[in-house]
Amino acid sequence: MLLENKLGLIYGVRNERSIAWGCAQSLAREGARLALAFFSEREEKDVRKLAATLPNADSVIFHPCDLTVEDQMISLHAHIKEEFGKLDFVIHGVAFAKKEDLSGRFVDTSADGFALALNTSAYTFVSAARHAEPLLIDGGSLTTLTYLGSEKIVRNYNVMGVAKAALEASTRYLANDLGPSGIRVNAVSPGPTMTLSARGIAGFTDMYRTVAEYAPMRRNTTISEVGDTVAFLSSDYGRGITGEIIYVDGGLHALAGGLQPE
Repeated sequence: MLLENKLGLIYGVRNERSIAWGCAQSLAREGARLALAFFSEREEKDVRKLAATLPNADSVIFHPCDLTVEDQMISLHAHIKEEFGKLDFVIHGVAFAKKEDLSGRFVDTSADGFALALNTSAYTFVSAARHAEPLLIDGGSLTTLTYLGSEKIVRNYNVMGVAKAALEASTRYLANDLGPSGIRVNAVSPGPTMTLSARGIAGFTDMYRTVAEYAPMRRNTTISEVGDTVAFLSSDYGRGITGEIIYVDGGLHALAGGLQPE
């Protein structure tokens, strides 16, 4: 029970394939009490149904929140303060880009599409950190989810790769800002996983199959593997780690050719 009596907030649970859901399962298994922020009322039913399967389901709290809307962030954290009194960790699993910007050429990305991807996928982590800081009264951990497309060219990942690069830089700057308060900030970089968002990337299914063939471990990453790594980082066992990008991709990032050995 690495996280017994710990209190945490998770953004990004949408369905059973969500990486954030894998995190929720691992964190709850290790004893954490969770607050789940869902994007809209349309998702609430699915999130509540999933949460009912957690070992401490009766203790989960729910709140709608669009991280790009300040009033909703204020409302969420007021609810958490009322119910929990504080936070020990936050998991950020939110990203979005227009579907038309996830195919073709990056150079054709619109200004609106660029701003949307950067705001939703990177700045929301900064906002999450700023709102959580007053509740992380005993220090704690902030973890976000990134991807190898931040540093390598991944076909059709385009503007999302740029957004993830900004997210990783934000992770390092946040780690420096919040470190004196005992707050650690890290990013986990999973291999390709078959999430709802990933399927919006042109050619993703073929890439997913290729990774299973060429990654050093010769298989795809599971959301439970990512969740267990996030649980470790959120626990006291990860107390000396901050400003890091932790790869959970079966060794994919170590290959010189990105997807296959050269």
